[in-house]
Order: sequence, then C-alpha cells, then structure tokens
Amino acid sequence: MDHLEMLRGLSVENNTKIVLLVLDGLGGLPSPDGMTELESASTPNLDLLASRSETGLLEMVDTGITPGSGPGHLGLFGYDPRKYLIGRGILEAIGVGAEVLPGDVCARGNFCTWGDGDIIIDRRAGRIETVESSRIVDRLRETITGIEGVKVRLYAGIEHRFAVVFSGDGLDDRVSDADPQAEGKPMVWSRPLAPSGDKTARVINSFVKTVRECLADEKKANGCLLRGFSGTPAIPLFPDLYKMRSAAIATYPMYKGLARIVGMEVVEAGRTIEGLFNTLRSSWEHYDYFFVHVKYTDSRGEDGDFDAKRDVIERVDGFVPEVLLLKPDVLVVTGDHSTPSVLGAHSWHPSPFLLASPHVRPDGAPAFGERVCARGSMGIMHAYKLMGLMLAHAGRLAKYGA
Repeated sequence: MDHLEMLRGLSVENNTKIVLLVLDGLGGLPSPDGMTELESASTPNLDLLASRSETGLLEMVDTGITPGSGPGHLGLFGYDPRKYLIGRGILEAIGVGAEVLPGDVCARGNFCTWGDGDIIIDRRAGRIETVESSRIVDRLRETITGIEGVKVRLYAGIEHRFAVVFSGDGLDDRVSDADPQAEGKPMVWSRPLAPSGDKTARVINSFVKTVRECLADEKKANGCLLRGFSGTPAIPLFPDLYKMRSAAIATYPMYKGLARIVGMEVVEAGRTIEGLFNTLRSSWEHYDYFFVHVKYTDSRGEDGDFDAKRDVIERVDGFVPEVLLLKPDVLVVTGDHSTPSVLGAHSWHPSPFLLASPHVRPDGAPAFGERVCARGSMGIMHAYKLMGLMLAHAGRLAKYGA
C-alpha cells in the first residue's frame, strides 16, 4: 500500500494541535572553532525541549542528495519527494498570488548584476530592497507583454526575487535553467530537455535578453536569471489526507505557494520573526495543524554569514516558551535541508529534529544540535515518515489491521 494512502485511510479527526516549526536550512557544518551555527548558538529553550523529546536526523530526499526547498518541505508534509516533485517556479508564482492555468509555465526569477562578457557578478543584485524590486517589475511590465505569441506576466517578490508566468500554445516546462548557479561565471542559457521544449527555451532566453536591454541603465539590478520552470502539479491535498484544518504561517512567497498547492490555508504574518509567532498565537483557535516557517536561517547561510545564521537561531529560541504556552499536543522543530554557511549553499547533510509530545520516550539529549541528534532514538529517517509520527503522537491515526 502507498504510504500516503495508508495515512489517508488511518487518519481520524480529533481536537489535538500540531506545530511544525521549520528553521529553513537549519543544519550546518563546523566552523574553524569546531561547532556548527546551531551548536554554537545559545539556545537554552531548545536545549531543554530536546532533553524532553525524541531526537534524530531527517534525510530529506535520499542519502547524498542535496534537496531544494520544495522537495525538503514536501517531505516534511508527508509526501515522498522522489515521487512528488513540484517545480520552484510555480511555488513562487502561486505564492505571490498569480493565477496559473494548465499549460502555463512558471519561473522563479532573480534580479542580478550582469558584467562585461556576460559574466554574472552578483546573482542577487546585492539583495536589493523589495520596494526597489517592485519598481523594476513595474518598469518591465510596461515593456514586455509577450514573446513569440506567448503572454508574459510578471509578479514582484521579496528583495531581489520575482516570478514570471508564460502563457500560450506549445509550451513545455522541460527546459533547463537560465542561470549559471554561481557568481563570476558566464551566463548559462536555457535549453530544451525534450524536443517539445524548444519553443519554451527560445522564449525564456529572449525574455532574459530583453530584460538585460531594458535594465542596462540600472546600477545593481541590470539583468535577471530564471530557474525552476514548472507547470501545475497533480498532488493529493493535505486536508483530504490528514483530516486537519491546516495553517501555513510564512513570510516568503515560495513557502506560501507550496502550502497553497498542498491545500493549506495561508495566514498572513508580515516579514518579521516576531510576526510569525504573533500570528501563530492569534490563529490558535482556528486550526489543528500549524506550519511555521522561518526563512532567515537559510538566507544567512547562503550569504556565508555564520554569525548572522547563529543569531537567527538564537532569536527563534527566544520564542519557544511562547509556543509551549499554547500547549501544542505535538511540537516538531527541524529544517527542510541544511545550509552550512561555510558552503554558502544547500547541502546533502541530514537535518536535526526534535519531536515533543506527552507520549515520547525522551532521549535526555544534552542539547539541540546536529551531532547530539545523530545519537538520538529516532536515528536517521526519511523526512516523509515524520508526518506519520506527528499524527500518531497527536492521536490522529487509527490502528492498522485487526
């Protein structure tokens, strides 16, 4: 029997509350002083919680595979990301409120700094302010409305990010990214990954070139990169599978988009960490399941800023007592992947997690950290199995068989 179908068949409704607190990119690697960002952070509340919890490591996709944020979160929501794959483009597009119809192709865009010889100097254009990015999107909307009979719709995101939706006949999302994926390298153009992707690749490359021409006078954001091309997915919906009223509390469009795709209700929470936990508290009576997403651990890790990532972890630790005052029946704290600041990128390393409920066999873990969790009672398990544990601890799974 399929894993999800088994959970669907066993899921029952009750009044218990589940919180999944995701610190994006939580896992790290040791700095020269020998500790990761999580291990070096002052986290008295998470450490105490870990001592009363079951702990372990989550393999987000499979051994040695570096996950994107989409596969990582799908795993946390109970979907095997090796079976269900949602492209980053549609996550971003739906997250910013775009209407996406069957046959459309969506992409996640970065404004970037483009140098001589088509060298990409800065893939994020210095993380320009959101208001500046919105101004540039408005400017492009006036110039780029269609390419080769394909309608082009642009949507501003947060900081340097934006989304674009291509609508027209003959489109296919099986194309490669228009992005070198690294700075100091020449532009890499999109190419078809299937014969039917030829037109889409041409449209994408024409769009990027037109953006470059339009923004030639901009100091930082004088070009763009596109990646994660994808259309509408077919995926079982969260409420149907688990019989829970589910809320997504996140600041970034991509994670709102993913939540909407799987059937969660997005609750607006502003841009701050404090806003996330204020929204959790104000929404408490209306939902059974709460996905709370902290983005800034990941972005600081991608910036290669060890101290800033550690500081975000410490700030989140300060809100843990507020979460516990709500008395969730199940609380899980983890990441969707590792983003070690010493790498400045996602990595394949499993993510530490703790699971607290009245029904755990506590590990007595001395702290919440990667190496402590590696010795935890849960060992290393696939992330998509975590949802079954959460449901079981919440009393939301019936017995299997006679």
